[in-house]
Amino acid sequence: MARYLLAAIYAALSLASTTDGFTTPHSSLSRLSPLYTTSSSNNIDYNAVYVPKSGGTGVKSASEMMGQKGNTRSLGAPPPRPPRGGSFVTEGGVTIDATVRPLRYTHGGFDECDVDENCEEYVSSFFMEGESELVWGSEGAIERLIDLLDYRRGAVLTSGYEFPGRYARWSLGFVDPPLEISGNGNKCKITALNTRGQVLLQPVLDAMNNLQASGTLSDVRKEGDVIDVVVAPPAEVGSFSEEERSRQPSLFSVVRALVDLFGYDSDESGNLQLGLYGSFGYDLTFQFESIKLAQERDPNQRDLLLYLADELVVVDQSRHSAWTVSLDFSYDSKSTKGLPHEGNDAPFLAYDENPNNNGMEFLPRDTPKGEFKESVAKAKHEFKMGNLFEAVLSQTFRKKLEKEATPSKLFRRLRAKNPSPYGFFFNLGEDEYLVGASPEMFVRCEKVEQNDYRPGALRVETCPISGTVARGVDALEDAARVKSLIMNLKEESELTMCTDVDRNDKSRICEPGSVKVIGRRQIEMYSRLIHTVDHVEGYLRPEFDALDAFLCHTWAVTVTGAPKTWAIRFVEENERSPRCWYGGAVGLVGFDGSMNTGLTLRTVRVKNGVAEVRAGATLLYDSDAEAEELETELKASAMLDAIDTIGQSEDVDERVVAAITKGSGEGKSIILVDHEDSFVHTLGNYLRQTGADVTTLRSGPSALKTIQVLVDSGKKPDMVVLSPGPGNPTDFALSTTISLLEKNEIPGFGVCLGLQGMVEHFGGELGVLGYPMHGKPSPVTLTEAGQSSGR
Repeated sequence: MARYLLAAIYAALSLASTTDGFTTPHSSLSRLSPLYTTSSSNNIDYNAVYVPKSGGTGVKSASEMMGQKGNTRSLGAPPPRPPRGGSFVTEGGVTIDATVRPLRYTHGGFDECDVDENCEEYVSSFFMEGESELVWGSEGAIERLIDLLDYRRGAVLTSGYEFPGRYARWSLGFVDPPLEISGNGNKCKITALNTRGQVLLQPVLDAMNNLQASGTLSDVRKEGDVIDVVVAPPAEVGSFSEEERSRQPSLFSVVRALVDLFGYDSDESGNLQLGLYGSFGYDLTFQFESIKLAQERDPNQRDLLLYLADELVVVDQSRHSAWTVSLDFSYDSKSTKGLPHEGNDAPFLAYDENPNNNGMEFLPRDTPKGEFKESVAKAKHEFKMGNLFEAVLSQTFRKKLEKEATPSKLFRRLRAKNPSPYGFFFNLGEDEYLVGASPEMFVRCEKVEQNDYRPGALRVETCPISGTVARGVDALEDAARVKSLIMNLKEESELTMCTDVDRNDKSRICEPGSVKVIGRRQIEMYSRLIHTVDHVEGYLRPEFDALDAFLCHTWAVTVTGAPKTWAIRFVEENERSPRCWYGGAVGLVGFDGSMNTGLTLRTVRVKNGVAEVRAGATLLYDSDAEAEELETELKASAMLDAIDTIGQSEDVDERVVAAITKGSGEGKSIILVDHEDSFVHTLGNYLRQTGADVTTLRSGPSALKTIQVLVDSGKKPDMVVLSPGPGNPTDFALSTTISLLEKNEIPGFGVCLGLQGMVEHFGGELGVLGYPMHGKPSPVTLTEAGQSSGR
């Protein structure tokens, strides 16, 4: 289908170059309809499976591409050898002295020193116990950190899952970070957690003052060990291009300023794993898309919690190596050298011991049994009306924790029972912990020296997961269930739409033509579930960074739905409680420009001695309500079982590119009007591949005003493309938009909803299909006239 859309765009561009006036649907369709015809009838045999036995040209897999010289990828793991360390100055003028020390590698009875008499031992400051120092190997170091996280701030991140070209096994951890960055709504707080953090407050304050001077922050105040900032309101939607949305004022503006302040070149200093570690809450999406909130929020719940770590343990299980990184900071004649690594103890409190629970009603789940099915029925109505293509609804299950059920024991149990690429244990302070085993990458970014765009371009990758089946009792039953999953068209439709939206997210900020699916419906197996997974990559345009990539994907369609904005609104109106951290992300924002984050799924949120597990299901028109409710319970079961058993022992295709005449859009300016659609940036990517200059504006009065200003200033666009979208043309006042184009004699090109608007504007009538076809294949016929046209 993409090939024919590209050809249609080329035809429209050609038409725009030879037309002085507005292109009505009658004339444009008369030009295009002889070339391509489509059928909306659902007459495909969904049971027919053809298995080709010839051809086999294929493309290189992600793991094959890793082997190419200059195309090395980290798979999210630490560097292949310990970094050099040394002294360097960051982009913001902070001097960092990095000391890297080897840590003897130990794992499951293996001890590096048993085979290498020259192995070195190093004891970090947080491995102290009483008055005597203990000698720790890498395994003992990580376990010591896990124990400390029951009562000290910090984190342990692990990857216990391998997949060629995607994931490797590693661990990383720290406690007693010097700085904490927390935010809620438009307010952010940077707190010094110890004397080392106090040294860092001055450069941070300077960076925040610069942000205020630029208009990004409306207020900056420092009192004692805390800097409080208030983010300025963003510009009115429609007054800025959609490609600039991720640069509007938000909590991420503060994060970006800190990345700039501590930015360094990892090629020169080595990959020190230096950056901000923490969790990003679901409600951050409302800073990217303004949506009316329907649920009451806890005013003390944080949307963002990040730590700057200054002493890390790094373990690479794949290469049997380990080391520690210790960092000292100097700024304006002050230094952290010689200051202790320390933090305040705040022991875990069980439910019955926690005073915050006095007088509070305890509910074991937020959605009574059977009510989830009612929400599925509401979603199916929205699908039928065309307002949604898919939606992800979730529910929360709760359990009281006893004194013996500490977060550290929960993490160890979960790590053993459910190894995953994104295992994590965060002590967030304020009696809150996150313990997770997420199977899904959110956004990962890293520099790739050799690529098709420019040396050192930033590559972004994601791995959307959709399609789930329970594990069998053995490998044979697993195989049978994999077959049922692969053959299920509803499960395929889920992943198809997820990946299409994911490609759209990347197309907003990536080089034209760089967004590619490099893995399709690949199988990943976990403790209780089997998933189908796609692997998508793109290369960022030079004006964008990893935080842009992060924001443009908030939040993944696999936890929201499509079109995203309408799906997020539907979720807000139909779920029974706020999501808090669920559906957000955890991980690292690197000061070297990199990023490695996983979705906050398969996660236990521990708050005030209560363990909360939230799980969702992807809904389509074909969904069975009872089956979807069971899927949420199945997904939650591994987490709930880990709680119950704490303490028990555990043993695009190159033909698409060829379909368009390169350079046909050179020198042309196009305004792409976005009707809150999940594919608008993919459409913009196609337009840019013609060479055209494309600006995306969110529909509304401000967008129309912007277009008129361009016309009045002599910069009339060569074409206005009206995007697809949910709902009806009247929802977006499309007739008003088209009237503006007629008035100014600007050629218009409508896609889906845009075309429907044209039809209605010129007197046509619209109907509703009897069977929604979103995500379903439909035949497209190339007519004889089209074949002979050479387009």
